[in-house]
Amino acid sequence: MKIKQLITVALMLVSLQSFSQDKKFYIFLSFGQSNMEGNARIRPEDTVNIDPRFQVMEAVNCPAINREKGKWYTAVPPLCRCRTGLTLTDFFGRTMVANLPKDVRIGIINVAVGGCKIELFDKDHYQSYVETAPSWMKGMINEYDGNPYARLVEMAKLAQKDGIIKGILLHQGESNTGDTTWPGKVKIVYNNLLQDLNLAPDSVPLLAGETVNADQGGVCAGMNKIIATLPEEIKNAYVISSAGCPDAADNLHFTAEGYRILGERYAAQMLALLGIKVKETE
Repeated sequence: MKIKQLITVALMLVSLQSFSQDKKFYIFLSFGQSNMEGNARIRPEDTVNIDPRFQVMEAVNCPAINREKGKWYTAVPPLCRCRTGLTLTDFFGRTMVANLPKDVRIGIINVAVGGCKIELFDKDHYQSYVETAPSWMKGMINEYDGNPYARLVEMAKLAQKDGIIKGILLHQGESNTGDTTWPGKVKIVYNNLLQDLNLAPDSVPLLAGETVNADQGGVCAGMNKIIATLPEEIKNAYVISSAGCPDAADNLHFTAEGYRILGERYAAQMLALLGIKVKETE
């Protein structure tokens, strides 16, 4: 009798978990360095009229903006840590909800660290990288309890109770400029994410953006030739062009307009994979 009761309870729990997971809540994991954090200044007009269907799961505690780690909020910037700027994910999410059916929601989890190499997200070797990281970077890393990759997985597992992981967004490469082994390193991170989140191999698209383009005088533009080879390593990878995306005076970070264009391109690619064409704006 007790065994039957245990089976019944287990089935009820499975049923409740399935019921709570909304298959029309599309979750996107985003990670990288400063351009994924967001470097553009957030203006008052950037924080209003945000569709509540676009959500962000806070990855760190932010008491100053009344957010707690692991909880969903309307995606009012900042979407990374408490004091980061406007980023491409702002415009990715806004474009997604504008083009998807009204019963579909978008959720972003953004874990990024300015200046970091891709090695920071290698779960088996990140410690040696952190040991040699400059003090200013360690402060950001410590906001993720010293392990940004683990925080991304922790938040993603929470998000899987609410929705379905539909894609992974990457913007990183400036600190690995010239490193021809970068695509293989990204593949390690990608495969680890799928395995740790119980996702089938190659089942989730990876969208990777170019660094500031040569047409804007990008100081790391040479890295784009290496980024272009990523689909050779990962079957379900797509490279997002940064051509024509305006950048800041440092020729390293995008302006708000640059993030808008780039984020819309990420969204257009993702929507195409979902079989949806972006609506033309007037």
